Amino acid sequence: MTKRYLIIQTAFIGDVILATPLVESLKQNDSKNQIDVLVKKENSAVLKNNRNINAVYTLDKSKKIQSIFSLIRKFRKNEYDIVINLHRFASSGLITSLCKGKEKRGFRKNPFSWFYSKKFDHSIENGIHEVDRNLSIIEDLVTETIRRPHIDIAEEIYKELLPYQTKTYYCLAPASVWETKAAPISVWKKLIETLSIDDCHIFLLGGPDDFEKSEEVKNEFKNSQVSNLCGKLSLIESAGLMKNAKRNYVNDSAPLHLASAVNAPVSVFYCSTSPKFGFGPLSDDSQIIEVSNLACKPCGLHGHKTCPKGHFKCGNDLSLG
Repeated sequence: MTKRYLIIQTAFIGDVILATPLVESLKQNDSKNQIDVLVKKENSAVLKNNRNINAVYTLDKSKKIQSIFSLIRKFRKNEYDIVINLHRFASSGLITSLCKGKEKRGFRKNPFSWFYSKKFDHSIENGIHEVDRNLSIIEDLVTETIRRPHIDIAEEIYKELLPYQTKTYYCLAPASVWETKAAPISVWKKLIETLSIDDCHIFLLGGPDDFEKSEEVKNEFKNSQVSNLCGKLSLIESAGLMKNAKRNYVNDSAPLHLASAVNAPVSVFYCSTSPKFGFGPLSDDSQIIEVSNLACKPCGLHGHKTCPKGHFKCGNDLSLG
């Protein structure tokens, strides 16, 4: 039976990308399903032109309270059949509780989950991928699920990227919001030296805030082989460039999930975190690079600004094999 859904995921950009399999699974189950999505304002671009989404609503955290209650008023008028909250914190729980959906589903960890019609477990420790944790919420609603994230990239974007693709190239994303999630400069330098045996181009990807770290990497090399594109490409454009790269090298951060969304070959550095948390790569050709047998690793779900032990062995001891 065709339904109207609201999917809420107001966490980080990677979480939004990992929510797309749930959206696509609902749409595949019934192409007439109408699916709206709520994300943070700064994350909405990654859902642009998504063929499975009817409307994208945004939460403006700079005016959080005003934005929350404005959204609740809009959602109450929409009269959703099912509201699914994938976010585990209070702001989204409040929206879910007050938006007048006929049925409300989400994770038990949310402080407002006692208002939900159905509650589901979300365990980081059991090694289940985040995509599968999300899909568990709809297992009784669909006959078949899709696990790979999805981003729609317009043909004109691929055409705009052609000047970057005149020869073999690699994409590297050296930065992360959390310093202990990012492989050290020395690792990126060694990697580029290894890749430079090919007649290739190396593109450093990231947002405007990542420019400085990538520039530090680039400055280790006095040639035009390495280009810093941080802040110069949109998320969608970055994903398009990654799709056709010979290989992508990333940290446990958003570019990892961009690679999964376009099924691009990817190698992932896991420093202070672990793929066992459920945020690993989903590309067909994927590689995990991490230091084994460290008693202090992992030291947290999101990493830290600095190593709690002061030695950062999980990053400094990384081997490229």
